[in-house]
Amino acid sequence: MSEFLHRLPEFLGNHFVLALAFIGVLVALLVVQMQQFMRGYTALTPAGLTQLINRENAYVIDVSAQAEFESGHVPGAHHLLPSQVDPDGKELSKSREAPVALTCRNGQASASAAQKLKKAGYSKVFWLEGGIAAWREAQMPLAKGRQ
Repeated sequence: MSEFLHRLPEFLGNHFVLALAFIGVLVALLVVQMQQFMRGYTALTPAGLTQLINRENAYVIDVSAQAEFESGHVPGAHHLLPSQVDPDGKELSKSREAPVALTCRNGQASASAAQKLKKAGYSKVFWLEGGIAAWREAQMPLAKGRQ
């Protein structure tokens, strides 16, 4: 170990760009991990969402466009447009302490809605990472049509 530490400055001097790239990647990785830790809501896989629905009777909200929702959504999901996700609205007020899981086509819109609910004080907010695309890829069942 002491020889490693003794030769480290020589290595860094000879491979400055490589060392700088390593430090950059390490910092980027730490920043991403801290953002995930600080966001307040939990990312779920399709299997994790299935467990949450079955074990804790999660309230699933799909924030996709209406046509996308009708073409395929998680069975039992309720449809709301992102602009309709109102933490104080009648649709969500009963779910403040219950688990709420958000989905959309690819996970982008649902992540924003999850952030909104978490900031409003919802304690159990979940997000389907990868959205319905990940749900399909996991070969999970889809419901079609309206709610």
